[in-house]
Amino acid sequence: MSKKVLLICGSGASSGFMAANMRKAAKKAGLDFKIQARSEAELSDYANDIDALMVGPHLKAEFDAIKSRVPENVKVILMKPDYYSILDGKGAIEHLEKELEQ
Repeated sequence: MSKKVLLICGSGASSGFMAANMRKAAKKAGLDFKIQARSEAELSDYANDIDALMVGPHLKAEFDAIKSRVPENVKVILMKPDYYSILDGKGAIEHLEKELEQ
């Protein structure tokens, strides 16, 4: 079953690169993830159509507010600076998988 994942950062630029790297890593691992990146302002347009929301680490202060804007069944994950800063798609996918298993 396909999982829809949305990445958000402030403007959508850095998360766009991250999403591309995550798509490559997911494909390589044989995972059926649909990964998109959008700006935080667009979140409400997508919130009801996703399984997981990954939030850029620089939005940590707004994390609880962002979490309150999506349905309860959506897994909201704060991305870790160690993989986000180097746009490590594989690291992000591994973190995502761990969170989805919980």
